[in-house]
Amino acid sequence: MTNTIRAAAVQFEHAAGDKNANFAKIESFARAAARDRVQLLVFPECCITGYWFFRNFSRAEFFALAEPVPAGPSTQRLLALAREHQATIGAGLVESDGQRLFNSYVVAMPDGQYRCHRKIQAFESEHISAGSEYTVFDIPHGVRVGALICYDNNIIENVRITALAGAQVLLAPHQTGGTDSLSPFGMKPIDPALWHDRHANPGPIRAEILGSNGRAWLSRWLPSRAHDNGMFLIFANGIGIDDNEVRTGNSMILDPYGRVLVETNEPADAMVVADLDLSLIPRSTGRRWLRTRRPDLYGPLTTPTGIEQDTRTVRFDSGDKPEGT
Repeated sequence: MTNTIRAAAVQFEHAAGDKNANFAKIESFARAAARDRVQLLVFPECCITGYWFFRNFSRAEFFALAEPVPAGPSTQRLLALAREHQATIGAGLVESDGQRLFNSYVVAMPDGQYRCHRKIQAFESEHISAGSEYTVFDIPHGVRVGALICYDNNIIENVRITALAGAQVLLAPHQTGGTDSLSPFGMKPIDPALWHDRHANPGPIRAEILGSNGRAWLSRWLPSRAHDNGMFLIFANGIGIDDNEVRTGNSMILDPYGRVLVETNEPADAMVVADLDLSLIPRSTGRRWLRTRRPDLYGPLTTPTGIEQDTRTVRFDSGDKPEGT
C-alpha cells in the first residue's frame, strides 16, 4: 500500500433538483482538483440531486428524481469524470432500485469500479429506506476507505465498525449546520438573510459558520471519530441555502489524531486539499485502542435495551429532523 494520498473535500451550494447545474460544479471542482494532483475527491451528501427540499415529496416525485446505480446517468457521468482525471470521486444522490429509494453515496474509481453506500440512519422521508450494510473497500490508489453519510457518523458504533473493517480513510459527506436542535446547546436555525447578505456584510454569516450552529458544534464530536478509531476523516458538507435551512460548510480533513489538517470557513463554494500520511495510522492512539479491545465483554452492545428507536422517530420539537444532524 502507498504511504500518502492527496485528498480533497468540497463544499458547494446545490440547486434543488437541478442535476445539470450541480454536476457543472462537480466537474469544475474535479478539474481544479486534477490540476492540484488530487487522487481522492469527496463531495457532499445528495449534492447531485439536492437535499432538504425533497423531505415532503410524494413517492412519485421521489422516483422522478431518483436514479439507479450504476446504470443511471449521474453514476455514469461520475465514472467518466473519475476516468478522465484518474481520481476516485464520491458524490451523493437519491437512488432507486426500482422498488425502494435510498439516500446514497456513489464512489467512482478511475479503473471503472464503483461502490455505493446507502445511508444507514436514513430519516429524510417515510419513502426513503435505510441501508443495512457497511461500505469499506480498496481504491486503486492503494488505500482502504469507508463511507458513512451524515447522521451515520453521529452513531459511534458505525464508525468503529468501519474502522474494524480496515478503513484508513473515512469519507463523511454531510448536509448539516443550522438545524433546529432540541438540545439547549445544539444547533439552531440561521436567518437566510445573513447568507443572502454575505457579499456586502460577511461578518454575521461567518460568525454563524464558526459558532454553535456550525464549527463549534462539529468540534464537540467530529475529531473524536477520527482520533478514537485512528482514521483520516474527510468531512465534505453543503454550504448555503438548503430549502428552509442554511448549511454551514466547514469542510475539513482530519488526521488519525483528530487534528484538523486543513479546513475552510468561507461562506462560499470551496475546496480544501491535504496530503494524508498513512504511516501515522498504525501507531495512532485510536489504532492502539482498537488492538486492546475486549470483545468478549461487548455482548450488551448487540442486545436491545428497549430504548432503541428508528431514526425517523427521534425528532426535534419542530418535527423536522432527528437530534444531532
